[in-house]
Amino acid sequence: MLPVETSDAPAAVGPYAQAIRTGDLLFVSGQLPIDPATGEFAPGGAVEQARQSLKNLAAIAEAAGSDLSKCVKTTVLLTDLGSFGAINEEYAKFFTAPFPARACYEVSALPKGALVEIEAVFEV
Repeated sequence: MLPVETSDAPAAVGPYAQAIRTGDLLFVSGQLPIDPATGEFAPGGAVEQARQSLKNLAAIAEAAGSDLSKCVKTTVLLTDLGSFGAINEEYAKFFTAPFPARACYEVSALPKGALVEIEAVFEV
């Protein structure tokens, strides 16, 4: 097991790693929509937060020698499934076919009051 960290994504907000590489897989912890340059949430609503979370995933994958084209699975957590369609449109800007497998859940709350959190598994 090898931890992966980059300053191009926000630091973990608890006792966990940004990502762990084991064998040919990279498990990326849930990414909040924090802009690593400012330490603040991306301005805007759920779509803008999803965009930032996906940028954070991409930065961590790149730090491990992977990229979004090698993503095999994501989990998207939303505080309002009413934003599902708009977030899908933004999500599709980051991934191309074959798209990764995905689960999406509405949750009652996310850390720091985020509207979106996304985790992923990549091939490395």
